[in-house]
Amino acid sequence: LGLVFSALALVVGVLFATKYAARTYIDPEPDITEAEINVRLKEAPGAFKSSLPVLIPIVLILLKSFVESLGGSQDSGRFIRFILFVGEPFMALLIGLFLALLLPKKLERNMLSTTGWMGKALTDASTIVLITGAGGVFGKVLQNSDIAAQLGDTLSNARLSIWLPFLLAAAIKTAQGSSTVSLITTAGIMAPMMGALGFDGEWEKAMVVIAIGAGSAVVSHANDSFFWVVSQLCGMDVKTAYRLHTLGTFVLGTSAAVFLYIGYVIFT
Repeated sequence: LGLVFSALALVVGVLFATKYAARTYIDPEPDITEAEINVRLKEAPGAFKSSLPVLIPIVLILLKSFVESLGGSQDSGRFIRFILFVGEPFMALLIGLFLALLLPKKLERNMLSTTGWMGKALTDASTIVLITGAGGVFGKVLQNSDIAAQLGDTLSNARLSIWLPFLLAAAIKTAQGSSTVSLITTAGIMAPMMGALGFDGEWEKAMVVIAIGAGSAVVSHANDSFFWVVSQLCGMDVKTAYRLHTLGTFVLGTSAAVFLYIGYVIFT
């Protein structure tokens, strides 16, 4: 069910991106001329090689999770212990860092200086890390304000059918910024109410889970570190990020909820 409704919401998301968001042009390199870009492209590595520092850590982390799901542990064989070791997020990302050092045709000493390749990367990343951290702190302040519990108490008394878990998760997500907190809090509120609300069957329970997931995507804005990661990496100002990223998360989550409601009406 999750794959079905996610695919339907993805279609809407792609339409939003191509028909609306694509109208806004954002220069990826405003400080570099076209001639300089062409020179850099001649020295740039291929697409496959460039993707390895990102893909390999993801594969290692997923492989570790898969091995653990099959019962693998530190008491298993040498190969399993090796997978668990390299699949740790820190080690996987460290491997990705070393793979990134293989991207230049020739690794020169000045690339690792403060004015070279490494220094520029640290300078660009530091701004994003600081702004993302500030957004995360803002979200944490809201989490500790107990606003999630207050929203839960308010909405849990409403009889909204399958819309209840979606609106509950969306309200908590929008108020305090964390999708994880939204998921966990909403699940905790919904669990003891499932029988009373008529969500007894396996299909109904699965749809409630999907509704919570859809709600946790609505709405990503200034109190969500994800908002700052996307806006800073894409070179968007705050106003543009609200118009494209924030609205995009609203469209994606809401469309999933609409399709879910239609499925709920048809199949229950």
